[in-house]
This record gives sequence, structure tokens and C-alpha cells, in this order.
Amino acid sequence: MSDDIWKRDEIDSPCIKVCVIHPETRLCTGCLRSIDEITDWGRMTPEARRAVMAELPARAPLLARRRGGRAARLGASGQG
Repeated sequence: MSDDIWKRDEIDSPCIKVCVIHPETRLCTGCLRSIDEITDWGRMTPEARRAVMAELPARAPLLARRRGGRAARLGASGQG
């Protein structure tokens, strides 16, 4: 018996099991979805899921910026 019978024609979740919500953007740092998108994923239509998936790559730069670290503590001039 083939497993193809049990496959569903759905958009897979982008979840990578790194579920941390960024405090400023309110996006998951793992999958880049909002809390509402994560919550509603199981009820979304395939079209709505495709739309979210299409937006995710553009969200990555929102999380790429560093928010502090040594440079921020030392100030913009780099003097400490």
C-alpha cells in the first residue's frame, strides 16, 4: 500500500521548532510568522497559507539587525 493515499494537498507549516517571539517585531524568530498567523495556521485556506509563505522571505531582514551588544555599550564612536 502506498503512502500517497494519505498525503494531503496542503501547504506545510514553515515552523522549524525555534519558537521565540522577537520583542520588537512580534514575529517568531524561527518561522517569521506573527503570533496570529501561527495560531490561525490550521484554519487558514491554502490560498491564505500561500500568501503568508510568500511574505516570509521579506520579513527576514527585520530580525537580522543587531539590537545592542558591545558596540552599543561603547557608543557609536567605539570608545569605552
